[in-house]
Amino acid sequence: MTVRSRAATLAITAVLCAGAAPAAVAAPSPSPSPSADLPPGLYGTKDPTYDGVWRQSVAFLAQKIELVTPATQSVDWLVGQQCADGAFASYRDASVPCDDKTVADTNATAAAVQAMVELAVHREVVDKGVAWLKSVQNEDGGWGYNPGSPSDANSTAVVIGALARAGVPLAALTKEGDRTPYTALQSFALPCGGKDGGAFAYQPDKNGKLTANADATAAAVLGSMGKGMAAGTSNAVKAPMCHKGTDPTPEQSAQNGAHYLAGALAASGHLELPPMPGAEDTEPQPDFGNTADAVVALAASGHTDKAAGAVAYLEKNAQGWAKEGGPAATAQLVLAAHATGTDARDFGGVDLVAQLNATGPAPAATAVPSPTATAQEPKDTSGDDGGLGVWWLVGIGLACGAGIGFLLSGRRKNQQL
Repeated sequence: MTVRSRAATLAITAVLCAGAAPAAVAAPSPSPSPSADLPPGLYGTKDPTYDGVWRQSVAFLAQKIELVTPATQSVDWLVGQQCADGAFASYRDASVPCDDKTVADTNATAAAVQAMVELAVHREVVDKGVAWLKSVQNEDGGWGYNPGSPSDANSTAVVIGALARAGVPLAALTKEGDRTPYTALQSFALPCGGKDGGAFAYQPDKNGKLTANADATAAAVLGSMGKGMAAGTSNAVKAPMCHKGTDPTPEQSAQNGAHYLAGALAASGHLELPPMPGAEDTEPQPDFGNTADAVVALAASGHTDKAAGAVAYLEKNAQGWAKEGGPAATAQLVLAAHATGTDARDFGGVDLVAQLNATGPAPAATAVPSPTATAQEPKDTSGDDGGLGVWWLVGIGLACGAGIGFLLSGRRKNQQL
């Protein structure tokens, strides 16, 4: 699910795949260019057709870990995007009820569930979202981008993260043949020993071949550990290595993916985007979004030291990209900073938290974390703001985030703009 230029990527995909996508995967028609008519609670000013719910949710995740409570107006906007059955579309006109033409989006739903869990509000939204995600699990144990579409590593991973954060015992989500979310996720893993050993593919191609994909790998590392997108640093372990064998544990699969990501970042400190088909400039460009995702995955799997060079690269080079990319891109950098213990309020001289806050309504409350008490709750500085200061079951949320849900199962999975 990652958060780089998700809307742009989906738009490009829609163009390249026009006429070839099954009805269940078809994207909704683009909405008009954004204007003053955009909902006032929505973060960002760009066309939200493909990423409205995603960018709002990721922005909330980044704000929460930096002790910022978003405005009630913004949270209400996200809640209003949910359909009666619990699903979220990428973006919709909430004044019109969902119907059979509404294109449900597993990634948007999973992201919204994670955001609501972290904010500790609207448990009914979490429960309805969880029920819907469980209802659209594929027979191979995984999830596709839309209900009924083939499973992919990114969608499976972001859904796993959402279910784990919501406290769902993933071991219970077993399909015929003992297929779980973990077995689905591991079906996208490349075996150790080859050039890209340990990496994950997004999906197999039409011939069943797996091609390494850094975005899918970063998502799968988090998924294999049962962690959501707002993952922190794990205790240091030995240097990542690729565990050979035909039946690795989820933890070993995560380390395999970390091994691949560490190697991919080692040379330049960043991942690269291949040139677009037909582009005049054939030189690959830095992929800031996937680099940030890789940083989070490495830190969460116990290899913050292997992410240090990438963090330094992002601090020096990614500020312009984040500002232009809007709330989702800025949030990605905040998540990367958080995972590695880097100061998001002075990230290469830029206050990413202030930059993120400025993309939406003024927060209901903010708190500057102290070096020794980063888990403190923000103090409400705005008076009564609709109950956003009510923090229910925080202990359960934190326990699930630590990966308890994933320890209950032997297999698991992985997550784009």
